[in-house]
Amino acid sequence: MIWCRSFVCLLLLAGNSLASFAKPVNVILITLDTTRADRMGFLGSKRGLTPNLDSLAQQAAVFFRAYSQVPLTTPSHATILTGTYPQFNHVSDLGSPLGKDLPYLPDILRQHGYRTAAFVGSQVLDPKSAAAPGFDRGFETYDAPFHIRGQGEDRYHSVERRGMAVVDSASAWLDQHPQGPFFLWLHFYDPHDPYDPPPPFKVQYAASPYDGEIAYVDFAVGKLLTTLRSRGLYDQSLIVVVADHGEAFGEHGEWSHGLFLYDETIHVPLLIKLPSAGSGRRLIESRVGLVDIAPTLLQEVGIAAPSPMQGQSLLELMKAKSNAAAQDRPEYAETDYPYRAFGWSSLRAWRAGKYLYIDAPQRELYDQPLDPTAAHNLASSAPSVTDTMASQLDEFRHKTSRAGQAEVALTPRQAEQLQALGYVSSGSSKPESEEKQRGADPKDKVQIANSLHQGLLDAEEGNYREAIPLFEQILKADPKVALANLQLGRAWNGLGEYDKAVPWLQKAVELTPDSAEAHYELGAALGEMGDWAGSAKQLEAAVAQDPGSDEMHFYLGSAYEEIDRTGDAMKQYQAALDINPDNFRANLLLGRLLAMQDRPKEAEPLLQKAVKLDPQSVDAHKFLGNVYTVLGDEENGRRELAEAQRLKAMEP
Repeated sequence: MIWCRSFVCLLLLAGNSLASFAKPVNVILITLDTTRADRMGFLGSKRGLTPNLDSLAQQAAVFFRAYSQVPLTTPSHATILTGTYPQFNHVSDLGSPLGKDLPYLPDILRQHGYRTAAFVGSQVLDPKSAAAPGFDRGFETYDAPFHIRGQGEDRYHSVERRGMAVVDSASAWLDQHPQGPFFLWLHFYDPHDPYDPPPPFKVQYAASPYDGEIAYVDFAVGKLLTTLRSRGLYDQSLIVVVADHGEAFGEHGEWSHGLFLYDETIHVPLLIKLPSAGSGRRLIESRVGLVDIAPTLLQEVGIAAPSPMQGQSLLELMKAKSNAAAQDRPEYAETDYPYRAFGWSSLRAWRAGKYLYIDAPQRELYDQPLDPTAAHNLASSAPSVTDTMASQLDEFRHKTSRAGQAEVALTPRQAEQLQALGYVSSGSSKPESEEKQRGADPKDKVQIANSLHQGLLDAEEGNYREAIPLFEQILKADPKVALANLQLGRAWNGLGEYDKAVPWLQKAVELTPDSAEAHYELGAALGEMGDWAGSAKQLEAAVAQDPGSDEMHFYLGSAYEEIDRTGDAMKQYQAALDINPDNFRANLLLGRLLAMQDRPKEAEPLLQKAVKLDPQSVDAHKFLGNVYTVLGDEENGRRELAEAQRLKAMEP
């Protein structure tokens, strides 16, 4: 027997490793939204878009066949951060809450002494708004400064932000970061449509703005890497760069993502740089999934992955001497978006051996080495292979599923926020059994999804003339698409052609009687046409469906004023202020009504607030000046009335 007297040997005999006594490793997760694998230089692209990522890849493991589990931002990030499949975590759509009982990478790292911070690029990952409830668990800092886009407001200062804004915020956090290991997550939304890269990328890639967005994100990531190096953090950090999903440009008829499970939206870039001496370029050809990222990071930093995590650590693949010895793993993907958004069939995909199988009403089978673009469906000519793949998929899904489903319950405002980002949402969706998630094959309906997606983006930018033909095209094919009826009516409202809006909005209300937005838009159109009684009826329905909206209460109050229901109008204005004390119009109009009822002391603070909220409002200064005068405060009254006259004179 050989006696071991060295400290290192004693540690090994005790079942420990030097890693557990070494300086803790910083972990940096960089997620690229809507980024195709075929745009990456380190994956063979010749477009020259990613010099900074290519440089990082020289010190990292590069995964040639990494696959997303869901082609949507929020569900895919749920898989990345929990290490579980969507059928287990039940985050299968935007707005699905992240369960508190799920293993969650930031929460685990924080419990082990890590400082945790997230800097995300879009409202689609904002826990406070619409799509990502529960994602801030475990984060000390969750930086998501987004809000509903106001009329005429820049989208990059409301519903999303540029990549360099994400980097700058993260860098500021690093400047203030105390000693100790940290987990830092940066999410870059730029490649998501609408494609609008900033200068000089906008000019350089005018013919391909999507490529310009990729080049810009690479630039932003390069700035981050420079920051890490300047602070002495780069070498000792574990850095992961991965896309949540890709993007389709007409392949299989799809534009954008979410509907199908082909490689253009499911095959994604993934590279992992290990700390210090552990880093070195390594090419991994084995098939892997985004579900594997969390357990990989935990193993590298010496933390045991919780048993509910379903992914497999990739460290063995990364450190294997040969790719030939690595087992080629099957990979699963799914999308419920066709069902939840349109009532069509959900889809499931299984990649195993050389085949891609897609479980759809019209089953699909592709030989990927011979048919990488999935152009030739072999399902009917190779039924035995198709049946085998289908059986494997069903067995895998059964083994990896968890009982129950999360109910997506968006408020009307949250649904509207998602629509502003181009996502179709009904506003709510109750769980359905697997059997009930069947409907039309999305392959037969893809043009409707394309037109609706583009129409939503056009309408959000105020391009109503461009959006209207798209909505009309949808309704010609299927008159019962409720959201198309609603959006067509909204577009006509936006153009001030209210008589054209009313029939479509009436149909939207008929199809979705629980839609606050449909009732509101119809109420607005009727009011503009002088039918204030009809408007009030619709706005009452809108408030009933969305009682937490200060704007809905305000609009109902305005309708009540028009039909001389002054007391009811005042109640609605007060309800709006109870929800949002900073609602300018509610302060203004309630203050005006109180003044008209000889209640100047009650009107005074409301009108003072209105002036503070909008110093350029002629009416606010005029009403406040009149109140001051009635109260005997002549000096302030003259001042406010003079300011109202000055502002009035400046009006065009």
